[in-house]
Amino acid sequence: MPDYMFLLESRLSPEQRAAMMRVQELSAALGFNVYLTGGTVRDLITGASLRDLDFTVEGNPSRIARELEKGGAKVLVEDEKLRQVELLFAGDCDGSISAARDDHYVRPGTRPEIRWSTIMEDLRRRDFSLNAIAISLNPASRGLLLDPTNGLSDVERAEVRALTIHSFTNQPVRLLRVLRFAARMGFKMEQRTQEWFDLAIERELHDTIAPEDAGAELQAAAREERPAVVLKAWEEHDLLEAISPVLAKKHPGYEAIGRLMRVREDLFTAGFRPRLATPMLLAILGRLKDREQANLLAKVGFRSAESGAVLEFEEVALQAQKELLGKKTKAPIDAYRFLEKLPLDQMAYLLAESNKSAALSKIRAYLNKWRPVRLGLPGVAAQLEALGMPRGPKFDNVVEQVFALQLTGRGKTPEEREKILRKITGIKEPPKKKEKEKKPAKGTDKAHAAAAMGSAAKHKHAAAKADAKHAAKGKPAPAKPAAKHHASAPRGKAAPASKKRHSRK
Repeated sequence: MPDYMFLLESRLSPEQRAAMMRVQELSAALGFNVYLTGGTVRDLITGASLRDLDFTVEGNPSRIARELEKGGAKVLVEDEKLRQVELLFAGDCDGSISAARDDHYVRPGTRPEIRWSTIMEDLRRRDFSLNAIAISLNPASRGLLLDPTNGLSDVERAEVRALTIHSFTNQPVRLLRVLRFAARMGFKMEQRTQEWFDLAIERELHDTIAPEDAGAELQAAAREERPAVVLKAWEEHDLLEAISPVLAKKHPGYEAIGRLMRVREDLFTAGFRPRLATPMLLAILGRLKDREQANLLAKVGFRSAESGAVLEFEEVALQAQKELLGKKTKAPIDAYRFLEKLPLDQMAYLLAESNKSAALSKIRAYLNKWRPVRLGLPGVAAQLEALGMPRGPKFDNVVEQVFALQLTGRGKTPEEREKILRKITGIKEPPKKKEKEKKPAKGTDKAHAAAAMGSAAKHKHAAAKADAKHAAKGKPAPAKPAAKHHASAPRGKAAPASKKRHSRK
């Protein structure tokens, strides 16, 4: 059996891993059994990116959510009736915690009675087998895979299989959902599921989809990595009208969706994990007039705050662009600080829709140039520390000044940075050591002088001996070579007297 916990932890981001460990700790402290379920396990098995963490507990998740909030988590949506909490964990990680439950239908198509149950009952009541898989996070069974409906084999066959014949009858919104899962994963519907789907369409069950359920599916489509594929699948089956007849008539804004998807890829490459649900929803509704957009969102159950966030998004993003083009952000360091705080979805919208080249150049510089320079600041700090400056507020201020200069293209090499650091801090270069002239050892001159005198005496003695020898034989002595100190005498001067005497002889 594969080690699912090792596989899971090896693919989690550090923030996701920390969130999972914290949920495990709190569940154990409260005496709850906790499991990873649904989309997290499905994406783990299929190799898809783990976008969020879905937990199911045998207990009330609100108690866990309250403790998580103390650690920095933010509750986004809480459904007390279903005991389900959607939240943003500390570290900017998406997730949800739900109570294990069983939906009991008195007869098909009626509203279910909710009963709190065990994890196995919770898995069996779900919509499709690929969502009915769990991994235990409990100490005694950590890493155990729970698959009561054999969903793993459906994943291996790349099929979406409904769990009961009444699946679409009980919840008609599953007609939209099954197409969304199939489109996202490139799967097909299992044969019997396809037959049940066709029968539900023939009975026009899609006309009975609750508006708030349709709105939830629209939001889910906006969060998909490939929303255009999902929307086209809905259009092919004439199910877009279940969300809005106006949207079905005017069609989603596929061109705007495509631009935003390309921007998302660029942000991923730059190291971000963007959440673009709001600008993506605005792109989907881009062909509709403002009033039509507002009416659609109200009809599908959006709260006023949620609707306002979508309808006012463009105006907010354009206001941010205006500030980015103003005098306060003219310097690169000021533009960097502004963009650092700008919400990523607004930045993505401007990259996709803005025609202001000055604003776009600053955003691209921030993503591709300025942020990498920022990541190199520890090296600047180490260099400053090596120069002898102690760490502290003044130290940090100097590093920030160097960063501001680097954004203008200065200080690219270590030598340039050292000059800048010395200039800012006033730390002078150490004086260069002068090389001392080598003095001759004592007694050396005397030794050379003595050696020279000895050599001269030796030559004089040899010359005298040679003269005496020639005189005894009655022959004239050979001419002596001029002394070295005469070699440089000017021409035309008389030779020494000794030479004249030898010539006369």
